[in-house]
Amino acid sequence: MRKKRLAASLLALSLCFSLAACSGGSSATPAPESDAPETTAPVETDRGESDLAYVQTKGTLVVGMTDFAPMDYKDENGEWIGFDADMAKAFAESLGVDVEFLEINWDNKLMELDTKGIDVIWNGMTINDEVEAGASVSEPYCRNGQVVVVPVDKAEDYQTVESLSGLNFAVENGSAGAEQLDALGLSYVAKTTQADALLEVASGASDACVIDLLMAGAMIGEGTSYPDLTYTVQLNDEEYGVAFRKGSDLVDAFNEFWASAYADGTVMETATTYGVQESVIEK
Repeated sequence: MRKKRLAASLLALSLCFSLAACSGGSSATPAPESDAPETTAPVETDRGESDLAYVQTKGTLVVGMTDFAPMDYKDENGEWIGFDADMAKAFAESLGVDVEFLEINWDNKLMELDTKGIDVIWNGMTINDEVEAGASVSEPYCRNGQVVVVPVDKAEDYQTVESLSGLNFAVENGSAGAEQLDALGLSYVAKTTQADALLEVASGASDACVIDLLMAGAMIGEGTSYPDLTYTVQLNDEEYGVAFRKGSDLVDAFNEFWASAYADGTVMETATTYGVQESVIEK
């Protein structure tokens, strides 16, 4: 009996499928409206509307960054810390929202910002023509420069720009360091992060790398993770800024926050914690 009932059920199911296929769907009676409340996806603000309101409505400030000590890096518990990370937390708090850190491909930072994958680029970002063309940028908050890192035992040989010819470099893809090497016509392998570029030199895979001066101060030399590396030539002078979408009112909100945080000592206290106090621009 069980087998007969199963066969009957399968036959009935087959007939249902055949009838559904023949019906075509064009003459189907619309399903009755449900009394349940409709749910809609959150509506993002248009380019001309308030970016601040958009962030506050969704309740989260998404910060695009990379692993870049001493600005952004993870502690032993996997939490993002650093000068930029700590100040981003304070900025989000001032807006009344949570903060979310999202590691991005640095070469795609402006696209991530424009498509609202992130709300801000905050990661020791050098202010340059490309960034200013694609985003609205805060007032500068730190001084920086691009420096050449080499093994300590080779440092005497590479004290001038002219001496760098022939070296194989590693550099973060899309970074200010890559821009400097392009301008000098020097060859390099592009890495995902500045930390990866440092590792290339430490392992002997590359002769040298170009990284931010602030990172060099924290990561190489005696008492650091790379005691056998040092920096020699500084290729330029730069300033760091924080980037928001074009026309974003978050720029004014940030500038006001930073001025207040500098005045009450928060900026310099945080900078001292991470050893970047000498680079902070006075307000």
